[in-house]
Amino acid sequence: MSSKTLSLNASIIGTGSYLPKKILTNLDLEKMVDTSDEWISTRTGIKQRHIASENETSSELGYQAAKKALKSAKLTPDDIDLIITATVTTDMLFPSTACFIQQKLKAKNAACFDLSAACSGFIYALTTAKMYIENGFYKNILVIGTEVLSKFVDWQDRGTCVLFGDGAGAAIVSGLDKNNDDGGRILDSYLASNGEYANLLNIPGGGGLEPASLKTIEGRRHYIKMEGNEVFKIAVQSMLDGIYKILEKTGLSLEDITYFIPHQANIRIIEAIRKRLNVAKDKVYVNVDKYGNTSAATIIIAFDEMIKEKKVKAGDKILMVAFGGGFTWGATVIKLGDLI
Repeated sequence: MSSKTLSLNASIIGTGSYLPKKILTNLDLEKMVDTSDEWISTRTGIKQRHIASENETSSELGYQAAKKALKSAKLTPDDIDLIITATVTTDMLFPSTACFIQQKLKAKNAACFDLSAACSGFIYALTTAKMYIENGFYKNILVIGTEVLSKFVDWQDRGTCVLFGDGAGAAIVSGLDKNNDDGGRILDSYLASNGEYANLLNIPGGGGLEPASLKTIEGRRHYIKMEGNEVFKIAVQSMLDGIYKILEKTGLSLEDITYFIPHQANIRIIEAIRKRLNVAKDKVYVNVDKYGNTSAATIIIAFDEMIKEKKVKAGDKILMVAFGGGFTWGATVIKLGDLI
C-alpha cells in the first residue's frame, strides 16, 4: 500500500538521549594499550568516548533516554503501544532488552521486541515503526537505539577497543493527520543487507554457532572482531548506495537535504562519503570525536543533539544513513515540523 493512500503520517514527536558519566579519553587509552592520541585521532577522528558503569546495561541507558523522549513528546508511559529496541549489546540473550525497558518505565500497555541490525539498527527500527503507524496498527511507538559496547570490546585489541563507546537515544513515533506537519515526518526509508560479509564484523562466541565454553573464553571469542580495512571500503560504498536510493525514492536531490546525519563510526568514512557527494562540511553532522561509535545509538543521539542545540528548524529535511555488521545499511529522510 502506498503511503499516499494512508490516513496518517508517521512522525517523530519527541526525542531524548543519554550518555554514561564516565569518559575515557585517548590519553587514558595510551595507558591501557599500545596506542596514542595522535594515532587514534588521525585514523578515526575520535578523542573520547563514554563508558557505562558496571551496573549500567543497555536497558538502563535506553530507559534514561526514553524518559527524556516521553517528556519531550508530552506523553506518559501508558501512552506507548510498542517499544522497539535496536541493540546488539542486549542485557541477556532473552528476554528482550525492550522488555526490561518496559519494566523500568512501567509502560504496561506496550508490546516489546528487540531488533538486531547492528549500527543500522535505529534506521531499521524507525522504518518498522513507520509501517506499524501508517497501517493503523499502533498509535505511539517508542523507538530506542542503545548500546554498551564497552562490555563487548577486547581491551587487549588496540585495533577495536579505541573505536567504540556507550550511549542511547530514543524517539517517539506517532501517527499525525496528513494535514498536520508539526512532527518530524518520516518521508521514506531504504533498507538493505548482504550476509556474504557476516564474517568481517561480528561477535563469534556466545550464540548457537559457538556456545560459551572454556575454549571460546580462552580464545576471546565473546568480543567484537573486525576486519577494519575491508569494512571501511564496503561501508563507504554501502552508505553511498543508501543515500542515492533514498533520494530516488523520495524524489529529492542532494541540494534539497538540509543536513546529513551519517553513522558515526569513523571520520575517514564520513569524509570519504562527503567528498564523493561534493557536500559542504557544514551540512554533515559529526560528533564521533565526543562519543566514538555507539552502534545503533549513533544516529538518534546525533539527531537529538541537533534538536536540543537548535541546529534545525521547521521545514528542514534530514537524511540519516547508516551501515553495520551483517552487513546491513539503510537511509531515511525526515522533514521537520514545529514540534521537531
